[in-house]
Amino acid sequence: MDTNSNEFINVTIDKSHIITIGERLYTESIEFVREIVNNAYDADAALVEIIVGEDIIEISDNGSGMDRDGLKQYFNIGSQQKLHSPKSPVYGRDRIGQFGIGKFATLSAAKRFEVITKNRDFVGRVTFDKEEWEKATGLWQLPLEILPPDFRKTNGTTVILAGLNKKFNPKDIEARITEGTPLKAPHFRVRLNGHSITPRSLSGHKIPFLEGTPFGPVSGEVIILPETASSVKDLGIEIKVKQVTVRREFFGMETWGKAMARIAGEANADFLPITSDRTGFIKDSPEYEAFRKVMERVTGDVKNILQKLSGKKEGRKVSRALKEALQKIYKALAANPDLSPFGAFPAGDETKGIGGAAGMTKEAVQAVQTVPEDQAAKAAEPKKKRKKKPKVKQLTPNAVIKRMKFGDIGVSICVDGFGEDGAEVFSEETTIYLNRDHPLYKRESAKIDTHVLNLARLITQEISLMKDPKNPRQAFERQSKLMRDAFIDKNG
Repeated sequence: MDTNSNEFINVTIDKSHIITIGERLYTESIEFVREIVNNAYDADAALVEIIVGEDIIEISDNGSGMDRDGLKQYFNIGSQQKLHSPKSPVYGRDRIGQFGIGKFATLSAAKRFEVITKNRDFVGRVTFDKEEWEKATGLWQLPLEILPPDFRKTNGTTVILAGLNKKFNPKDIEARITEGTPLKAPHFRVRLNGHSITPRSLSGHKIPFLEGTPFGPVSGEVIILPETASSVKDLGIEIKVKQVTVRREFFGMETWGKAMARIAGEANADFLPITSDRTGFIKDSPEYEAFRKVMERVTGDVKNILQKLSGKKEGRKVSRALKEALQKIYKALAANPDLSPFGAFPAGDETKGIGGAAGMTKEAVQAVQTVPEDQAAKAAEPKKKRKKKPKVKQLTPNAVIKRMKFGDIGVSICVDGFGEDGAEVFSEETTIYLNRDHPLYKRESAKIDTHVLNLARLITQEISLMKDPKNPRQAFERQSKLMRDAFIDKNG
């Protein structure tokens, strides 16, 4: 026996598996529309028309089309042609397609796949009938019909999917085209049932970024949406390769809670290696690791900006509520100067009582009692040098401070976070501190009316205690009267 003789085993595959491979690689049958549109983009099409009917979907483009060799290459599974020619000849586009399997995924949704293409004088039609393909055992052939040159007027390709086994909602197709095709590219437009599909546009605080890696640049834009526009649908940042969204990822944002719903945007990294179904990345690659580090830095910056924006918005909200509360308190003190720890209001002090925090209404001015002559004389004297405000320690950048002034004296109000276990309100000399971290404050600040009422309650409590700190019972009675006159309209 000759032990050195060699034998060979042929590598074979049942042709029914070609359809199965396409079906399994594309978990959603709607993906085939995106694949065909991207093929048109690779072929330098300027316009793609999609018509969705009850039992048929037709996708036509005005790209370069295919000749006989091009058609053969089109049905060559796993062709490397686009890797060898990564740029399109007319517009110099970065070609998207890689594996050439998407066309077989169409047969998971339709009985027949038909391609009509024109390149100069060549016009051909190839029909891929699922039932006929499975019947013809042993043959790996598709019928090619050569058509007259005038069968189609311009270069381009039309793909027809007939005998659909399910209905496709045009809105779902539009959403997939918006996310999965390069709609922002110049000289490229997609129409669906007669109307143009436009790229998604979001409004909000935009944070552009551009960072380098050893494999290429990472660029994009993260958008912090207004709270009214936040949505739990389509969470995460779109990761795009060659302008096409592969998937959405979080990069640690999943720990942000509700704030994550305010983050949208995209990151472009053409160097990322993707899986064959274009739904994920090869994450154990050095390319993805470099990309991940960049995106974690980006989301870290986004988190800091989000916190600042949230703090500013909350600060404006607190400032408005505090201003309204001080207006009401000022009105009540003007009507009850005997309850004020600061003495009676100086004569003529009609509109400057809150030092920019608020002004007196005409009704409040009318309610001010007559000021004794000796106090009026003192008020007419030249004003002394203003004393420095009490120094406030350990305040956060989001603290809100306003001063309620009575002539040369008054009280400073500081709203800041002092911890959930901290006091609800406390005073140091003439400064009143309100704790925005306190659970009661959080609950009452949800609505503007209760927010103003709660602020007034806390401030009048401290003002009343300043009047006579040794007698808290009388202080509470004074507070009750101030709150009544602040919020109850006697004339109404």
